[in-house]
Parts: sequence; structure tokens; C-alpha cells
Amino acid sequence: MLADAAATFPLAFPLDLALTLGTLQRGPRDPTVRFDGDQVWRASRTRQGPALLRLCLDGPRLLAQAWGAGAGWTVDHTPELLGFDDQPEAFRPTNRLLADLHRHHPGLRLGRTDRVFEALLPTILEQKVPGVEAWASYGRLVRALGEPAPGPAGLLLSPSPRRLLATPYWAVHRFGIERRRFAVIQTVAARAARLETTANLEPEEARLRLTSLPGIGQWSAAEVSVVAYGDRDAVSLGDYHLPHQVAWALAGEPRATDDRMLELLEPYRGQRARVIRLLTLGGIQAPRFGPRMRLRRIAGI
Repeated sequence: MLADAAATFPLAFPLDLALTLGTLQRGPRDPTVRFDGDQVWRASRTRQGPALLRLCLDGPRLLAQAWGAGAGWTVDHTPELLGFDDQPEAFRPTNRLLADLHRHHPGLRLGRTDRVFEALLPTILEQKVPGVEAWASYGRLVRALGEPAPGPAGLLLSPSPRRLLATPYWAVHRFGIERRRFAVIQTVAARAARLETTANLEPEEARLRLTSLPGIGQWSAAEVSVVAYGDRDAVSLGDYHLPHQVAWALAGEPRATDDRMLELLEPYRGQRARVIRLLTLGGIQAPRFGPRMRLRRIAGI
């Protein structure tokens, strides 16, 4: 199928699409994203309308093709999405583990989607539940309330704010979503248009706007900030595992508080989100001394 918009970008740096865009995929069965070798397909609701984006590496070039009403916007926005303005070469950690992880992931770049509600929806579903549970809920929600994306990939667009506002709670309970999280989703959906304007603010101010909403705390704001605003310094406070992960990697300490995590990350201020991403890519985990967070059966309650 002939694309509605296309462009070719020369690459003066290494680029790994899976590493760079991997955080946009919420679990291996996310119906909005597909990775396939050196190419990725992604469905999104842009400022001009729905779009399907295909990115493909061709040696020292990147080919971008898009379909739908938002095709032009999504192609034009490709450099921001892939972090063309990122400067990973300026990151020079003294910690040996971090230096090794940084060296072994040269194609990682931190970009921004500029789509705030799109990042908020799955983030809210990930509040206080294991990732696999949240990913399953998100996939079911998209398949039930999303729409087919334009173009040839067979992907789905995540549900629109209007569709979520018109959906009663009982219709999503079977997806493993309890009333509190769905109430937060609908609160955010009602303010979606205003929230999109926060992409024009500095990340710190944008996070303050997000945390003024009921049900959106520091953790959720930081998670959205990295994805939507391209914040390379955001740290997700209140995370169940992150302080232990950071302390184990940087100090050999199996347990830590948020304060201790921030202390250890302070030498990397300005690049703290990159540190966290590298530790995740490296599979760094602190030893487990207690029970794991238990999966819940919300749909059966």
C-alpha cells in the first residue's frame, strides 16, 4: 500500500530501533506496536489524526513511512521520536557497570512522543500492580475499545479519550481494571486536550501539571515524562523495585529507600533516566528476600 507520507533520514550515529522505542511497547502482545528485525510499526493518535508509522533501517539511512490523517505529522516528528538531539556520547559514567552497559548499547537514544494521554493511559494501568497484569489489562482494553489503525500492518489505535469517557466501569472490570484506576483514567481523559499542551513546557513544569490531577503522583508523572516529554533526568519515585535495583547496581546494597536511590544517582543528574534505562536493559535486579508482588484476579471479584 502506497504511504501517505515518507522521508529518508541520513544517520550519523548508531541507532537501534528496538532499544530506542522498546519502552513504547507495553508487553509482547501490545496491539499498538510491532517490532520486526530492523523495522518497527507503531499506531498512534497524532495532533492531526490517527497514523501508522513504519520505520526501517537501511544501512546509514532511516526510512520513515506513514499512513492516515496524521501521516505528515508523524513522519515530521520522527527525529524527536528517535532522539536525534540526544547526546549519549556525553554520558561518561565512572561506575564500571554503567560504563560497560553504556558501551554495549550504542544504539540507544532517548526520544519523545509528544503524546501525553497516550503515555498516561498505560501508565495509570501500571499503578501498584505487576507489569504483566497491567500489560494484559491494557491489551484487552485496546482490543475492546480501540480502532483499527490506518495502513497495512493490522495494528490498533489505543482508545480515544472520548470513547473512554463514554464507557461505563462495568464494561472494563472484566479486563482486570478496578474502579479506582478507571476513575483516574476518565479524569485524565476529560482533560486530555489540555494535557497535550504540557508537551510544550519544560519537563519539570509539565510534571507539576500532571501531579495536580487526582490519582497522578510522582511515579506516574515521571514515567510519562520520560516517554512523552523526552525527560532524560526523570526518576520514578515510589517504585516497588527501582531503589533496590539502583542501590544494588551502584553500591552493592540489596535494599534502599528513594532517598538513598537519589543520593546514588546524584552524580548522574541530567542523565538519570538513561542510567535507569541501562540498568533495565542489563537485566540488573537486586536479590529477592521477600515475597514478590502477587498477581490479582480483579476480573473475578
